[in-house]
Amino acid sequence: MGRLRICAGIGFLLLVSFLANAPASAEVRLPKVLADHMVLQRNAPVHIWGWANAAEQVTVEFRGETGSATADDIGRWAVDLHPGEAGGPFTLTVQSSNTVTLNDVLVGDLWVASGQSNMEMPLNGFGPDLPIKDSVKEIAAATHPEIRFVTLAETSSEYPLDDATVAIPWQLCSLETAGRFSAVAYFFARDLQAAEKVPVGIVVSSWGGTPAESWTSLRTLTSDPALMPLIALWDEETRDYANQLRVIEKERAEAKKSGKDAPWHANVQTGWQPAGLFNAMIAPLTPLRIKGVIWYQGESNASPERAALYARSFPAMITDWREALQQGDFPFLFVQISKINPPAPSPWSVLRESQRRTLSLNATAMIVSADVGVAENVHPPDKQTIGARLVLAARALAYREPIEYSGPAYRQTSLEPGAIRIWFDHADGLEAHGGTLCGFEVAGADHKFFAASAKVEGSTVVASSASVAIPIYVRYAWPASSPMPLFNREGLPASSFNSDDTYPNQYEPSK
Repeated sequence: MGRLRICAGIGFLLLVSFLANAPASAEVRLPKVLADHMVLQRNAPVHIWGWANAAEQVTVEFRGETGSATADDIGRWAVDLHPGEAGGPFTLTVQSSNTVTLNDVLVGDLWVASGQSNMEMPLNGFGPDLPIKDSVKEIAAATHPEIRFVTLAETSSEYPLDDATVAIPWQLCSLETAGRFSAVAYFFARDLQAAEKVPVGIVVSSWGGTPAESWTSLRTLTSDPALMPLIALWDEETRDYANQLRVIEKERAEAKKSGKDAPWHANVQTGWQPAGLFNAMIAPLTPLRIKGVIWYQGESNASPERAALYARSFPAMITDWREALQQGDFPFLFVQISKINPPAPSPWSVLRESQRRTLSLNATAMIVSADVGVAENVHPPDKQTIGARLVLAARALAYREPIEYSGPAYRQTSLEPGAIRIWFDHADGLEAHGGTLCGFEVAGADHKFFAASAKVEGSTVVASSASVAIPIYVRYAWPASSPMPLFNREGLPASSFNSDDTYPNQYEPSK
């Protein structure tokens, strides 16, 4: 089937969605993300929804309050109860022709953790070759009954679903369960719960090796002509899927004979389908009341075909989720992709710059991870530092605490005789770790960059090069594996950046 017909078939898909989501029986039922041991968002309306027989009366009781609703013509119903403070455990009862009782329900803060393999990567690691730092020690100490996780299955759909497929149901965090939890999400939840002293729930919705356009609704992708090449690209990539499967099966057979692990391949057919993961793994979550989102993704968009579009596709995805959840500009905290030695020329730096520029969206924060990265491994083992930095951003943006949460952030430049001065936000105590400030490059009007000497002056950096008489542009840590020595007093690193707006075409090294 030609994938470009994805746009023309929207009406048909809506019909399929209607039929697929119709209630299967008269008994009242709840979505799978509402279950025993779940966490509901504090200080927000308690939104409970589900399905029953058409016109059936449904009653919900929680914390001594009762609400009711009548199922509509296709059996959908929803009840909103008053907001409340953190606490529990509570029992939630839904009653109609049958009764559904949810036990051990906590009220606290609910976060969605999404992205690709760096978010998916469990506390157990991805095997001996892809470990998590100190995982055995961390799991042995992972007894946190007020931290709860639910993990969705990796599923794709051609139309939005109203119920998710759950791989791991709601579980209390313990040494028996924590090994399967997302490591980044676990360290985030652990440190957040210690700071805020309320229950923390995490809905993990991630799939390794997937691009951002798979997590974006078809409505958003097709409303912006600049994003249409992403749909065309997927169409091209999946035309010869049968042959791709034959190659994969051959590799698996050869690996089995040799006793080695088969090479990993992204599931391009389903995992890369534009809007497919939004439909199956985000759309079912949109009725939830949440505190915010943590996101770790970008590696699958760091290709020449996709990287230049990420500056548009990533902020479009964030805006898309906010519109779908209808809870305003909830905090969206994301991790910038880390250090690596990719083949040259590489758009890795272009992707990181697109992430940095996404900070123009309200209520967003970016976690720099390059300083804990490993050049030979796209999966940094040190997920503790990443989780801790996400918590700093959450405390600042979501909880309004007056704390520093970002490393030095490029703001602007000013020109000086033979030099360029770079101004930063979050720059108190600006310093070069190790004593040597490297990684800066400058360019003149010809956009040709040359390595520059640089020095810290207060909350600014002054850079110059004998090869550039009049510096106009500056970039920092542009190579994907470049050292990044610039930090602030709080020990938070500066992001790579580029003041030259032609950056999508700058894959080449400096002179």
